[in-house]
Amino acid sequence: MHVIAVDLGASNGRVMKCTFEDKFNLEEVHRFPNTPIQRGKHLHWNIQQLWRETIKGIDWASEGAQSIGIDTWGVDFGLLDAQGNLLEDPVHYRDPRSEGMMDWVFKRIPRREIFDKTGIQFLPANTLYQLASLSRRRKRFLAKADAYLGFPDLFNYWLTGDKRGEYTHASTTQCFNPTTQSWDADILESIGVSPDIFPEIVYPGSILGAMKNISVSVPACHDTGSAVVAVPSTEHDFVYLSSGTWSLMGTETKQPIINDRVYNENFTNEAGAEKTNRLLRNLPGLWFEQELIREWTSKGSAVTHNDVAKMAAGATPFRSIINPADSRFTPPGDMTPRIVECCRDLGEPEPQSMGEHIRCVYDSLALNYRYCLDQLEYITSKHYDVIHVVGGGSLNTFLNQLTAEVTGRTVIAGPVEAATLGNAIVQYKSIGLLRDIAEARGILKETLELKTYEPQGGLEWENAYSHYRALIKS
Repeated sequence: MHVIAVDLGASNGRVMKCTFEDKFNLEEVHRFPNTPIQRGKHLHWNIQQLWRETIKGIDWASEGAQSIGIDTWGVDFGLLDAQGNLLEDPVHYRDPRSEGMMDWVFKRIPRREIFDKTGIQFLPANTLYQLASLSRRRKRFLAKADAYLGFPDLFNYWLTGDKRGEYTHASTTQCFNPTTQSWDADILESIGVSPDIFPEIVYPGSILGAMKNISVSVPACHDTGSAVVAVPSTEHDFVYLSSGTWSLMGTETKQPIINDRVYNENFTNEAGAEKTNRLLRNLPGLWFEQELIREWTSKGSAVTHNDVAKMAAGATPFRSIINPADSRFTPPGDMTPRIVECCRDLGEPEPQSMGEHIRCVYDSLALNYRYCLDQLEYITSKHYDVIHVVGGGSLNTFLNQLTAEVTGRTVIAGPVEAATLGNAIVQYKSIGLLRDIAEARGILKETLELKTYEPQGGLEWENAYSHYRALIKS
């Protein structure tokens, strides 16, 4: 017996079988690229291709399967007409349609009121600003919408015919009120969007229906929510860094923390499985590395992730520092000219070689992690000794050691397929084979092969961090 965990990420998707006896075992059944498509002025997800590949993987894994669960990235969505047809392929969160929309929204409802209602970090990619762009520029298109479904909700609808909105994914939208546990009508109406198109909320562990006699279960459908389920810690207070295209650093709390500190530091409260709260900050991540590799490969220098890590190790540390959160790095495209431009604007030495570019990125990411950790400890009034790095970035030994050095904390790396594992764990809980997530985390801690990185200490890290703080505040 096994469960099928489908994890759709911003760069690729995978379908995996997970078995569970004394430990969890994953078997990759199908992996496929997630390649967005440009249509006119807008960047869309190729959702039909993702659906075909997902169904292919499910078919291959279906024999003996007990249930199916799907998780994806946050914020993105599709709109359906009255017949249940998708009006257009979902637009990519990196599409520029949300540019300028935050100010447009704040003229209609105060920024602080939005935060007090949702507890969510202000990012241009948030669903709220994507919907606002439709209300402002495409009213006739928006008027055709009979139903809103988040990205994973679309897949669950196509699997079961059930139009419902999963809790953890809904919490990323900045349209959901965690206090009332419902879509916030005041926010939606203020931007000219009808609350009536939004679905009933369903919680992780629920069963939506079935596909070919296999139950379709609801995990934490936001991939970071699933990844946090699989953090191998038995402590109540821990810090996680879900490291992939994005880096999401935070801790788990019992309730949302909606106060001045969280607002001023632009942290976010996203829902977790078992109705916990993920207090975190969305940070830039390995998107830089992905785009640099794509750029260099397209220009004839075939490089791998291992190659760039070796290049970084051979380059001078902290020669050039950037602010990874600078908006110029958000769109797809060649990264080196933007890194050079940012360095020039900050008065930093301009990187020349590939090694200097990737070292600049890794140094800046690690320094940004330290800055985020300081903010998190300020918000919670707690000190954290360990950072759990989960996801694909847990394989990046160079960045993990650098993170340990810069933060002065022990870094424990793994599991790599955290979102897939967390997805499967919630499925196993829903069918009664696990008592709770705490039990699963204990099993993971005892059975996973984890790698530990210890800081060696040194004045250079503190000097670099002081320099970074001055740069980003200038």
